[in-house]
Amino acid sequence: MSGSSRNKGENATLEQALSRLNFKPRPLEAGHVWLAGAGPGDPGCLTLEVLAALAQADALVYDALVSPDVVAVAANAELFYAGKRGGQPSMKQDDITALLVKLAREGRRVVRLKGGDPYIFGRGGEEALALARENIPFRVLPGLTSGLSALAATGIPATMRGINKAIILATGHAAGTDDDIDWAAIARTGQPVVVYMGMANLPLIAAALLDGGLAPSTPAAVIVAATTPREQTVVATLATIAEVAAAAGLASPALIVVGGIVAMRAALAGEP
Repeated sequence: MSGSSRNKGENATLEQALSRLNFKPRPLEAGHVWLAGAGPGDPGCLTLEVLAALAQADALVYDALVSPDVVAVAANAELFYAGKRGGQPSMKQDDITALLVKLAREGRRVVRLKGGDPYIFGRGGEEALALARENIPFRVLPGLTSGLSALAATGIPATMRGINKAIILATGHAAGTDDDIDWAAIARTGQPVVVYMGMANLPLIAAALLDGGLAPSTPAAVIVAATTPREQTVVATLATIAEVAAAAGLASPALIVVGGIVAMRAALAGEP
């Protein structure tokens, strides 16, 4: 079978599967804003709801971490780039909110597209609250949060019987400041932690977790650009992860994972 024939067959199979699913998307109405999550990066991680929303939008406000392939789905939309990536030019949050209100009041069909899930360190709650206060109809479309889907994509189970009974999602952008979280309290739980937006502060975070009582030998990993062609993963210990990540030249977007679940990656890969 030729490559072309194979692709046609696969496309037909997908269309048949979708028809059997009996999915009926809700209409995106004029003057409404939908806050949507694009998942961790791979277009295959989009939900059907988000895919349908993009197809209906005539205004798309999107973040830097959203794949160009996903943005391209909104073929009939005017595009508004919001940025929202550390160290790079971005719209101020108040300006983003004002833009959403303005577009809705112009009668546009607006999708606000974020990487991951809008309500997991995506400031979706702030935007939803602002829309509610302005009496703008809105809806939230969940996305696969990067903090969990990145683990699955790289062979690390988020939970494992005998290893953990909880998992902590934390933000690391304020490490070392007065607005920092209590890393010692997190260390005392003994549960794995997944840190968003922490690469610039990785040495501080690792040191704080060590000071909080975690053993230097605690497994740790950094996952960069999960589910995309640029995906990279390095595994080390809590004592060495900052040095190993720096030597590998890793940079954001990245997640830091600390805890016994990281050791499962080698076990599941059949490594000694």
